[in-house]
Amino acid sequence: MKSELGLIREIRGLAGQSDPAVIRGIGDDCAVIRPASGLLQLISTDALVENVHFDLGWHPPMQLGRKAASVNISDIAAMAGTPRFAFLAAALPPQTDDAWITSFFEGFRQVLAEHRVLLLGGDTVKSPGPLMFTVTVLGEVAEGEICYRSGARPGDLILASGPLGSAAAGLAACRAGIPVNDSRFRQIIDCHLDPLARVALGRLLGRSGVVHAMLDSSDGLATDISHICEESGCGAVIEADLLPIGAETVAAARELDFDPLHLAVSGGEDYQLLFTAAAAEATRLLTLCEKELRQTPVVIGRIVEGKGVVLEEKRGGRKDITFKGYDHFKK
Repeated sequence: MKSELGLIREIRGLAGQSDPAVIRGIGDDCAVIRPASGLLQLISTDALVENVHFDLGWHPPMQLGRKAASVNISDIAAMAGTPRFAFLAAALPPQTDDAWITSFFEGFRQVLAEHRVLLLGGDTVKSPGPLMFTVTVLGEVAEGEICYRSGARPGDLILASGPLGSAAAGLAACRAGIPVNDSRFRQIIDCHLDPLARVALGRLLGRSGVVHAMLDSSDGLATDISHICEESGCGAVIEADLLPIGAETVAAARELDFDPLHLAVSGGEDYQLLFTAAAAEATRLLTLCEKELRQTPVVIGRIVEGKGVVLEEKRGGRKDITFKGYDHFKK
């Protein structure tokens, strides 16, 4: 493994083009930026830990670098913001291969470039294990466009930007030993290895002025909708038959013997946007998404009076799924 100075030089090469808001980037003890007048600053931090968030047995370094950037940028998207700057801290065991590190950084750089995000600093340290990356992303949003979790209202419809359970199905496939390049399950495996941050959609939803609450689906539908309900002081009913579940997830479920509905409800890391809007505005909102981005979110339920999240099936079954998604500290 190369020296710390050599590693820092390599990371510095990710910094990209300058930005008029940056007074000082990498090179001093702190980065210095000038906030844009009239905009709110958004700050998000996430950590990825080996054998918790990723398994080196199947997660290629370039895709892991992309994922490290995307999961943070997704938080900015969930607030209807524009990502601007990033910071990366890497804790690396001394046996980490130089080529692996270079590939990771290349994936990280790719995603920053796709979203026009500049790397402004971070840290590098030796770790006895495990491998760990911590990323902070700064973004900005107009005060009148920001979307919080706390604005949902009884009568709102709940919408999802796309398929749910795909990343969890991809993880199940990897754990079952299916090669990451298996064409039958490539789409769901890619959802696990290389998720997408839906920045353009988040910005559009914020500008629409009709979205009451929003977040991204990182911990699973059951837990993420529970966050909206808890912050908004209301309840929710999710209709099982409306949940968007991809064909590859269903096919993988058939082959690997798992329940696709369970993954759609409790599986995390899809990074789809989950949001609420008044029923009277839903048609206009869907038309706007289709017209501007060729994307069509799906109605999956409704906000109701009371507390908790209920999964409702056509056959009459109702099940409390409040906070039944991923929990790092669940026994």
